[in-house]
Amino acid sequence: MTTINLLAINLGAVFLLTTALWAVSVAVKDSSIVDIFWGSGFVVIAWVTFAVADGAPGRRWLLAILTTLWGLRLTIHLARRNLGHGEDFRYQAMRAKAGASWPLRSLWAVFWAQGILMWLVSLPVQVGQQGVTAGGWGWLVIAGIVVFAIGLFFETVGDLQLTRFIADPANKGTVMDRGLWRYTRHPNYFGDFSVWWGLYLIALAAGAWWTIIGPIIMSVLLIRVSGAGLLEKSIGKRRAGYDEYVARTSGFFPRPPKRS
Repeated sequence: MTTINLLAINLGAVFLLTTALWAVSVAVKDSSIVDIFWGSGFVVIAWVTFAVADGAPGRRWLLAILTTLWGLRLTIHLARRNLGHGEDFRYQAMRAKAGASWPLRSLWAVFWAQGILMWLVSLPVQVGQQGVTAGGWGWLVIAGIVVFAIGLFFETVGDLQLTRFIADPANKGTVMDRGLWRYTRHPNYFGDFSVWWGLYLIALAAGAWWTIIGPIIMSVLLIRVSGAGLLEKSIGKRRAGYDEYVARTSGFFPRPPKRS
C-alpha cells in the first residue's frame, strides 16, 4: 500500500461518509448535524487507515485508539449539547440566505468542505500509520502521548465545567471564569490544539514530517476561524463583564490570570 493509495482510499471514504450525512441532514432539515459528527469522521478515517496501512503495528494501534478517544468524546459531548435544540443559528442564517438552493448547496459548501478539512487535518493519523521508519517508543512518541493527554484533559474537563456552569440558572448572562477557564478563555479549543500536535509528534516519529499541514490547519481553525476567533466576535455582547475577563485571562494558551 503506497501513501498515495492510502490517502485516496480515505478521501473516498470521507466523501461517502459526508454525502450520506448530507442526505440525513436534508431529511431532517438540520445541516448542523455535521458538527456533531465531526469527531466521528476522524475515527472512521483512523480505522480505515488501520485496516489498509502497513506501518508498525504498535504505532497503528496507538494512533487509531488515541483518535478514537478524542473523536468519540467530542461527538458524545456535542450530541448531548445540541440534539433536540434544532438547527444551529449559523446554519439557519446560511439556509435563509441561500433559499431553495440550500439543500444542494450545503452538500459542497458544508459537508464536502468539512470532509476535505477532516481529511487534511487527519494527515498525521493517516500517514503516521503508514510510516516511513520502523516502529518504536522513542522520545517523540512519548512526548506525543503526553501532549495528547494534556489536550484531552483540557478539552474534557473544560467542557464539563462549562456544561455545569450553564446548567445553573443563577449563572445566566454571566462569565464562566472558574476552573480551567481562569487560565484560558478557551480551554476546550486549547485542548483540541494540543491533541492534534500530540498526534503529529507520533507521526513525526514515523518520519511523516510533512503531515504538519494537519495540525497547522487545525490551529488556524481553532484560533482564527471557527473556534476562538468566531466566538470572541459575539460573546462580549451576551455576557456582562466579559471585557474585564478578557483583560485578565489569556485568550488561548493557559497562564495564571493577571491581577486586576
